[in-house]
Amino acid sequence: MPTSFLEIVELPDGRIALRRAEDEESLVVLDFSADAKAFLQGQHVEVAKAMLNVGVQMAGRLAENNFQHEEGPRVLH
Repeated sequence: MPTSFLEIVELPDGRIALRRAEDEESLVVLDFSADAKAFLQGQHVEVAKAMLNVGVQMAGRLAENNFQHEEGPRVLH
């Protein structure tokens, strides 16, 4: 992915998106259920920011290390 500024935005439908600052197309979209929003007591935007920030950092580390994963299904916990 070329280097560009990324922004986290709340879409009109309430989803949280990560996108390039100069682009309207979302790279990643987070959609919290009503139950999750209630559990987070209105703090879902802050949680989304933290999730996306960690994801971008991890993607950067993987790109730096030229990480290659094995083909096939992976168990995610």
